[in-house]
Amino acid sequence: MTSCHLVILKRPYLDAILQGRKKIESRFTKTKGHGFEQVCPGDKLFPKVSSGPVCATATAADVKNFGNLTTEQMLELKQLYNKYIVGDEKYWQSKINCRFGFLVWLKDVKPIEPVWINKKDWRAWVVLSEKENFGLLKINTNVGVRKENS
Repeated sequence: MTSCHLVILKRPYLDAILQGRKKIESRFTKTKGHGFEQVCPGDKLFPKVSSGPVCATATAADVKNFGNLTTEQMLELKQLYNKYIVGDEKYWQSKINCRFGFLVWLKDVKPIEPVWINKKDWRAWVVLSEKENFGLLKINTNVGVRKENS
């Protein structure tokens, strides 16, 4: 079943997605973070600017998960994919010691009328569910949600 995800981004990265310059969303963490091994091709994404509204929809075209990353592997990922991630040097320096991560290739990116939601926590990636969907599932009723125990 297709799942839906709320994806929080800093303004420059969201702008790059909307302009078609950023084609891969990357998430790297020191521990298994939200979204790790939970995103599948075909899943619906709701990009939201940090401290701002949801302003687009997208679909996951492909996904790669990485565990037990080494510094050398992080440098290789940077070399292979940064032209699609568009991370600056500061971004990669902040991720060099991360051990888990995933890449999501984006397709069907569409801007939408801004939707303000009531989200007050620090999670930068939320797998939406029947219980927690911030009203976003009304935007596209053709997709399902992950059950609470999935």
